[in-house]
Amino acid sequence: MAQLLDHLGRPVSTAMLKQEQAPPQTTGVRQVVSGHPAQGLTPRRLAGILRDAENGDATRYFELAEEMEEKDLHYLAVLNSRKRAVAQLDITIEAASDDKLDQENADFARGWLDRDELEDDLFDILDGIGKGFSFTEIIWDMSERQWWPARLEWRDQRWFELDKEDGRTPLVRGIGTAEPLLPFKFIHHVHRAKSGLPIRSGLARIVAWVYMFKNYGVRDWVSFAEIYGMPFRIGKYDASATEDDVRVLRRAVAGMSVDAAAVIPKSMEIEFVGGGSSGSGSSGDGSLFGKLAAYFDQQVSKAVLGQTTTTDAISGGHAVSKEHDEVRREIVRSDAKQLAATLNRDLIRPLIDLNRGPQKQYPKLRIGLREATDITALSGALSHLVPLGLKVEQSVIRDKLGLPDPEDGADLLTPRERETVMGPPAAQVSLNKEQLRDPVARLTDAVQSDADKAAGASVERLRGILDECSSLDEFRDRMMREFASLPVNAFAAVMRDGMVLAELTGRDDIAGE
Repeated sequence: MAQLLDHLGRPVSTAMLKQEQAPPQTTGVRQVVSGHPAQGLTPRRLAGILRDAENGDATRYFELAEEMEEKDLHYLAVLNSRKRAVAQLDITIEAASDDKLDQENADFARGWLDRDELEDDLFDILDGIGKGFSFTEIIWDMSERQWWPARLEWRDQRWFELDKEDGRTPLVRGIGTAEPLLPFKFIHHVHRAKSGLPIRSGLARIVAWVYMFKNYGVRDWVSFAEIYGMPFRIGKYDASATEDDVRVLRRAVAGMSVDAAAVIPKSMEIEFVGGGSSGSGSSGDGSLFGKLAAYFDQQVSKAVLGQTTTTDAISGGHAVSKEHDEVRREIVRSDAKQLAATLNRDLIRPLIDLNRGPQKQYPKLRIGLREATDITALSGALSHLVPLGLKVEQSVIRDKLGLPDPEDGADLLTPRERETVMGPPAAQVSLNKEQLRDPVARLTDAVQSDADKAAGASVERLRGILDECSSLDEFRDRMMREFASLPVNAFAAVMRDGMVLAELTGRDDIAGE
């Protein structure tokens, strides 16, 4: 077998493929224990975390991205909705051509799709949507004397770093050093929510500021809810009370319930302005906190899903809902194309190369929305264009429909055969499979063919008369004299056969109904 090279032109070591390159470590830099930078997050700390990620130390950034999914239910919901929307799409493998070798390569790649864990694997790979990129290590198996991905193991982004010179080349972190990813060993999916360096392209970076501000508002909201509606306890003492008396009174009012308690001399007065008894909608009833949290949730929905209609109860009519749904579908299509490109590069090509050797062209994995209307339109177009001479490879159509190549000896679907409709010897009418469409098309195609033949003799006779005449007047006189002798019997036969065919077609349609 020829030397295997990856998409970067690096030689592939099959011996190294049998080992795991980035497993977790009990001691070392690839530990599963994570920090919690979201605790006590401030604008200064967040700015530092993002700045460190740009400078090559993204550990705290990835830990923050993980905590954001755990602590903000809205962000978790919309992000998972986006990932699930792609992970559940139909996947097909298209052969590079109708060539036997290309067909066999496509069939071999299709075998990988028949896995119960496929949806979960794709969901893990799409972790790059939030964090900018993801790493999935391919655990190759050779127990059946062929290279096969036994497992796809998601690897924590904290265990990797990006080359400090280009900011793009991924490296596996080790003790004291970092090494390049082994060829054919990882599915390295870079998701582009925006242009720029991969570390700045994830949604977590975009949402982080909104997450922090919302966290501030929710924290204050909880504090407000803790005392809202509870009675204020005010203990009063007179001028003769000692310090011990005041201390006892203070403990008494504080121990009755939550905060919002005080002790004052009887001669003093405290006035509460804008408290819990204020009217609905004022800042005193806490509605401001709810509005602020809802606003931040809407911004997250826009960032993750491109719209708010599918996540928030915002009315806007059918037109607005349809427009927002189309925006969401465009995002799903983009995510699916990015994921398919990654899988074709990092999984399909290695799978073919390791088992069947380097190829000039490779099967293509497609992920996308397929609708019944598309199949109907394709079938209709083929039924009209193929009879006109359009040549289409069967494998291309099977791939578009997601149908595998038929096995030898398989029970195949075949079109219903129709017997040839026979007319008199002078005007025989035949129908092929492409002509069996609708009654009008049948009559038009069949009768037109015989009418052209019948007209041939008359046209030839008229052409001969025209050649013999020197002027239009002479041609007119000759036609008037010889009109009765033109061969019209063939036309009569065509008309008779057409009428018979029309009646038989009508009877056939009635019987079919």
